[in-house]
Amino acid sequence: MNSVINFLVKDLLGQASILIAFIALIGLLLQKKSAGKVVEGTFKTLLGFLIMMAGINIIVGTLTFLNTIFTHGFGMKGYITDVAAIAGLASRELGSEVALTLLVIFIVNIIIARLTPFKYIFLTGQALLWMATIGAVIGYKAGLTGLPLILTGGIFGGIMAVVMPALAQPVVRRITDSDDVALGHFCTIGYLLTAAVAKVVGKGSRSTEDLKLPDNFKFLQDTYLSMAVVMVPMYLIPAVAAGPEFIGQYSNGMNYLMYAFMQSIQFVAGVFVLYSGVRLLLNELVPAFRGIAMRLVPDAKPALDCPVMFPYAPNAVIVGFLATTLGSVVGMLVFPMFGLAMILPGLLTNFFAGGTAGVFGNALGGRRGAMIGGFVHGLFITFLPAILVPMLESYGFTGVTFSDSDVISTGLVLGHAFQGNWLFVALFVLFITLIAWFVNGKSPKSHEEKLHETL
Repeated sequence: MNSVINFLVKDLLGQASILIAFIALIGLLLQKKSAGKVVEGTFKTLLGFLIMMAGINIIVGTLTFLNTIFTHGFGMKGYITDVAAIAGLASRELGSEVALTLLVIFIVNIIIARLTPFKYIFLTGQALLWMATIGAVIGYKAGLTGLPLILTGGIFGGIMAVVMPALAQPVVRRITDSDDVALGHFCTIGYLLTAAVAKVVGKGSRSTEDLKLPDNFKFLQDTYLSMAVVMVPMYLIPAVAAGPEFIGQYSNGMNYLMYAFMQSIQFVAGVFVLYSGVRLLLNELVPAFRGIAMRLVPDAKPALDCPVMFPYAPNAVIVGFLATTLGSVVGMLVFPMFGLAMILPGLLTNFFAGGTAGVFGNALGGRRGAMIGGFVHGLFITFLPAILVPMLESYGFTGVTFSDSDVISTGLVLGHAFQGNWLFVALFVLFITLIAWFVNGKSPKSHEEKLHETL
């Protein structure tokens, strides 16, 4: 029995590429495609996802280096947002509980999608793992064990796996001009806050993608060249601050500035690979998914990881990344003045979540929405981990906290519910409800209708 559970959780659900390829296979079989089409669609889906992950791995590697030299060069000390570290610590004590909670989350997700109008299948495996981890940790520390622990985290996580894509879908539909895919990334509350700010401040602002440049600067209209122009100084300045001796342990004898420069270009290369994988994945997965929609869960939509949003507004990704980073640095300096923990900027989160926030901000408020909304997003994703720290420390986790806004929100809601602090729970849920209502309510004219207006 344990071997079957391990296979399902670790080898199927735990391997996102296999899970998504398996879902594509089921969809193609349900459509009664020929054997050749089934093989082609399944392996192209797998290939697209692996190419996307290859791009992500390149980006993660270069951003990890940037985060290290950024922190060292500017002498930053504080709490890091490292979900993997917490998951690793939790797995020592709650390994099987976390795995079974993950399985229950997926099952509850399918049941809700089948029985309700919320037809979203959450397919971002690592995000589900973080949700399972926070649910298991909070429940266990509140005194739950065994089946009650697994069901509590699993049911709550399964609800979040459906509700979060549903709340984001009106904006996703606006970004993609279709209803074929949804966003499966547990940073949705942060994206909705960004969109709300953008809706307020962005009236009349042109899209980040609507660049009109002089002839000598038209090369910046190329996504990858403009990205390089931004990222090169983003790497070189912290490199100068960190110094040649510190970077020497990474550069393998290469000049430290040249090494930093090459890392910045590697970042751009990673983005290129990521975008290529996203396009291939969507081209294969969406048609295959219709087979599942037709038979198992009518009108089901795959909720995919945040990079699927990037190709729709690549300039907004960079704007959101920079604005979120600035907001997180300001939050790091300001929030400790009010007695909160100092949260170090996590550049991985700032890029992936901040980039997506930029796309959301641009969709509702153009350039101004992406910039100001992104800045507020940076403050928000610094504030949330800071208010979670006391709870985590009471559970024995020191120097580290969660990063994803929905995961943190789950921890705060469950933790305060177990403590009987229902006022906090009610106010927090009300906050999320009001933001979602404001964002998804009556929208102003789309940016396509406002291109004549200026920033």
